[in-house]
Amino acid sequence: MARNNSEPDPKNPPLTAGEKAKVTWLVARMCKRGIASETVYQGDLEKKVDRIIDRARKRAEKNK
Repeated sequence: MARNNSEPDPKNPPLTAGEKAKVTWLVARMCKRGIASETVYQGDLEKKVDRIIDRARKRAEKNK
């Protein structure tokens, strides 16, 4: 049985609604590129997702 933990997970910070929407949009674009070809470069989109998550981590640390 899972326990409720009130402390935020540093690896998975809470995202705002806007951040969730941006990440969802970027993942959808990655999927579309993946359908087009397995060898399509997706690093640019992955970097954007990483930046969004990094900003959320910094915000979570700041709000502790």
